[in-house]
Amino acid sequence: MRIAIGSDHGGYELKNKLIEYLKKEKYDVDDLGTHSKESCDYPLIGFDVAKAVGNGRADRGILICKTGVGMAIIANKVHGVRAAACYDKEMAKSSREHNNCNVIVFAASYSDFKQALDMLKIWLATEPLGDRHERRVKQIRDIESKLNGDKK
Repeated sequence: MRIAIGSDHGGYELKNKLIEYLKKEKYDVDDLGTHSKESCDYPLIGFDVAKAVGNGRADRGILICKTGVGMAIIANKVHGVRAAACYDKEMAKSSREHNNCNVIVFAASYSDFKQALDMLKIWLATEPLGDRHERRVKQIRDIESKLNGDKK
C-alpha cells in the first residue's frame, strides 16, 4: 500500500516517527513535507497529500498539524478525498467503517506518538462496512461529482 504523508511544522516530529513505523512495516511512503521545523503553510502540504490520494498516486494519506482541523479542511476540498480528523481509536475505526475515509488527520497538540500510532494501526487495518454506509458514501461521491463537474 502506498501512503502519502505530510505535516506542517507543528506535526513535523510526529510525522517523522510515523514514517519510521510505516517503513518498518513495509509500506511504500511518500513524504510530501514539510522537511524541517521551520514555519510553513499547511494548505500547500495538505493539498499535495490529498491530491496524491485523489488522483490515485497514493492509496491513502496521512496529514498532521497542531489541531488537525486545517489539514482536514484542505484535504476535503480535493475530489475523491474523504478526510477525517481523528482524536481517538474509535473515531479512526469509524472513519473507515462508516465513511471509507482515505485520509486520516492527526492533531499533534492533542495526540502523542503512541496515541497516533494506535489510531493509525486501527485505521490501516479497518475495512468499510458496506451496506447502508456504502450507500451514504456513494451519495457523497455523487454530490461531489455534481459540484466538481466530474473533474478531478
